[in-house]
Amino acid sequence: MQIYEMNKLSAIKVESFFTTHWGSPEMVISSGIYDCSKLDGYSVLNGKGEIIGLITYVTRGEECEIISLDSIIEGKGIGTALIQKVEAIALEKGCRSVKLVTTNDNLPAIGFYQKRGYHLSNFYRNAVEKARRHKPEIPLISADGIPIRDEIELEKEL
Repeated sequence: MQIYEMNKLSAIKVESFFTTHWGSPEMVISSGIYDCSKLDGYSVLNGKGEIIGLITYVTRGEECEIISLDSIIEGKGIGTALIQKVEAIALEKGCRSVKLVTTNDNLPAIGFYQKRGYHLSNFYRNAVEKARRHKPEIPLISADGIPIRDEIELEKEL
């Protein structure tokens, strides 16, 4: 599996990917508002050059935060490879931990991260309500019928 720096991809391809999967390149979470298309990140492409996995992150001092992670084809190790790449970069930059935020409805993600050594570290009740004020297209209810209300932070010490 080949991992590419996100900044090597065309800006149009990256923006289109985020618009398709998140409604826009903008990510609104408790730690801030991010234009994911402008962040540091890595991607995996298929044989046609289409993005099938993408991760973005920011570093602040000794902390790295994953802002987005998408794997279009599950069960092939794409998400794991992208996380490992960011963890390696975080170590190189002197970070002591990697954290991320997901929503309460995203049960598969919570399990995915815990299997890779992440621990539940914080809970932000009704944080998504606040995010919707800035990005109203965030759905009220997940595809599984779970109300999307809260953010859960997970963290891994390096």
